[in-house]
Amino acid sequence: MKIHLTSVFVDDQAKALRFYTDVLGFVKKHDIPLGEDRWLTVVSPENPDGTQLLLEPAGHPAVRQYRTALAEDGIPLASFAVDDVRAEFDRLRGLGVRFTQEPLDMDTNTTAVLDDTCGNLIQIIHVK
Repeated sequence: MKIHLTSVFVDDQAKALRFYTDVLGFVKKHDIPLGEDRWLTVVSPENPDGTQLLLEPAGHPAVRQYRTALAEDGIPLASFAVDDVRAEFDRLRGLGVRFTQEPLDMDTNTTAVLDDTCGNLIQIIHVK
């Protein structure tokens, strides 16, 4: 068994697609209209047949309270692996990305946490 798809709730799918592709560097995998929304997934360009991230509309009534509680507690909704957290932090900060946690070394991990502009905190991590 392996993870095929996971999701993040987003306020605006078009805005999320721009952020996750143009800023974070993912590539669009699927974009299928579903009424007012879309089945919209992105993948890593390093593994185009790997795990998909669904940019899921945040319309469900429970989503706002859930995401607000996580953000208020500083808890990331997702974690993305990078080769060098400090280099990625510098690159993303140069693109105007807001971080809620600067790079932090913790034993065998280095992490940082960013705001995805779509209602979520996202952690980037490198495991040493």
